Formats: sequence, C-alpha cells, structure tokens
Amino acid sequence: MFKEKYKKMNDSIFPSQELIEKVTHLPYREKAGRAGREKRFRRPAFILCTIIIFALTAMPALAATFPSIYDLMYLVSPSTAQFFTPVQKSCLSNGIKMEVVSAYIHGDTAEIYITMEDLEGSRIDESIDLNDSYSLYVPFDSSANCQRLGYDDAAKKATFLITIKKWGDKKISGGKLTFFVNEFLSHKKEYKDVLISKELSGLNTSSEKQRVNINGGGGPYYENYISDMDKKINVLKPSEPREFPIEGLDFTGIGYIDGMLHIQTAAENNLKKGNHGYFILKDKQGSEVTCDYSVGFIENPDVPERIDYNEEVFNVPESQIENYSLYGYFVTSGMYTEGEWKVTFVLENEE
Repeated sequence: MFKEKYKKMNDSIFPSQELIEKVTHLPYREKAGRAGREKRFRRPAFILCTIIIFALTAMPALAATFPSIYDLMYLVSPSTAQFFTPVQKSCLSNGIKMEVVSAYIHGDTAEIYITMEDLEGSRIDESIDLNDSYSLYVPFDSSANCQRLGYDDAAKKATFLITIKKWGDKKISGGKLTFFVNEFLSHKKEYKDVLISKELSGLNTSSEKQRVNINGGGGPYYENYISDMDKKINVLKPSEPREFPIEGLDFTGIGYIDGMLHIQTAAENNLKKGNHGYFILKDKQGSEVTCDYSVGFIENPDVPERIDYNEEVFNVPESQIENYSLYGYFVTSGMYTEGEWKVTFVLENEE
C-alpha cells in the first residue's frame, strides 16, 4: 500500500516545460557566458567554522523535491542518472535556500546537483549567475566548474550541476566536501547583435597608449601574443566615454597599437554587476571577424568605485577598417544578492 501511494506521489510531480526545454538544448554554451568557467581548488589547510545543515530525511520531503531533479538528470545524462543518490542537505541564508539534492562520485570525478530557491521574493530567475563566488573545500587538489541547467518559475528554483575532477587521475576515496556561495547575480539583460557603428572609418580613433598590469585575458590566440612572463603590456589609454547603447558599460577607446585594432570598454563597481560582452567586426558580405585575444585590467582596485577595463584586439589592418562595421553581444545584471550558503556532506565513491 505504501509503495503504491509513494508511486502516485512521484508520478504527479514533473519538471516545468520551460525547464525541460532549456535542458534539452544543452550543451549550448553562451559565447560570453560565465556559468561553465573552470575553477581550481587546493586542499584546505584549516577547519571550517560550524555550518548549519538541515537534513531533509522525511519521505514526503523526498517525494516533493527529488523526483523533478531526478527527471532533470535523465534529460541531461540518461546513462548515469540512475547512479545518483539523494543527499538532501540544505542551508538557509537571507531567505534563500541552497540544497545539495544528489551526488554521484565515480573514479576521479564527482557530479553534484544543487538547487537555489527564493522563499521570500523574486530574487532568483532564469538568468541567475553565481558570479564566480562559489568555492569548494575538498580533501584533495582538484578543478571544478558549475553549470546552470535550468529554472522552475513556479517554484522560484534554479538547478546547477557541479563537476569536480581530482588531479592526477586518482580515485576519490571518501572524505567530506563543503560547497559554499557568497553572492549571485540575477535579472540580467541580454543584448545580441547590437550595431555599435556602421562606419568604423568615421570613428575618432586614438592610439594613445599606456602600460598596465593585466589581471586576465582570453581569446583563441591569447598565448601567441601574451606570455606568462608578461607583467605589463600596452593598451589604449581610456578616453571620455563615447555614445554607447548598453547601460552599465562604457565605450572608452578604439584605435591602433602596433598595427592591431584595440577596442576598449569599462564598467564601474563591476564586482556587484558582472557586466560583460564582446565585439564582432562584420564586412559588407556579412562575414564576421572576432578578436585574436582580449585582456583585462583594473583602475583603483581597492576602492568600491574600482573600474574594470576589457580590451579586445583584432588583427585587421588599418587600411581595411573601412570595410567593416562594429557589432556586439553584451550581458548586464539588474540585481546583486549576498548571503552565506554552506553545505557539507560525505563523498561516497560508487565504484
């Protein structure tokens, strides 16, 4: 009788259609997205302070929360979904609950599903971004990434998959894991294929430059231009912001340095915004040219009014710039939420 009753409870719970549609489009990855960025973690050298953990072991709670996540697992990876086991541990902070729903530890890899749910308002939405604030304490050296899988609007709940890889191709053999988050961004706006300038040859370009310490970079040919030994490089000296269609980002420079086209944007107090994007050059036939590499640097890093600069560099001769128009893709955040969400649980290898 209990088995039949529990089956009826399970059968009545399904993920939202919006959640299913989003997951079935994986592994689509936004070109300027942040959700899949890998982070590296060294084993902790100290003991964490006491963490409030709620163990949701009652069968009704399991029926209410686990089946929808379990269905989501089958959509993402049917071949491994059956190996995930319930964890059901959560932490409440600032009216928002973070829950570790299930985990699958196999070989040198740990896959963990977590949810974040707003119990008091509408701070969580389909654009939620953990803003690289998440951290892991594990008893081994590792790398990890956190990927947003979907959002259930009715429950105001977002689902993430955390994948942890132990270094050295060594099996994860027990111990405890602590996952914690300090902040997140939400209510983002996305701007696709925005025309910035139809005629680049008509822009008032500048080649005034400065040497700065960079704090990061990327792009397909980054390593061809920037070596690990480079501490300072030449970038455009920021000018007064030009007219720009994206609120939250300033267009602070465009010009040539050493035969390469540099385009620069800036964002003030961006640690609580995460505003970002990239540019594309298009010729008259619609062919696209992306940057060879990009770099970032900071002005006034130790004050709230810090300014984060991003500079993209294109290998397009100045003699040909008249053949291109400038477009962009950008994301800006509308809400910043702080808290202290921490959950600890035991790593149990299934192999």
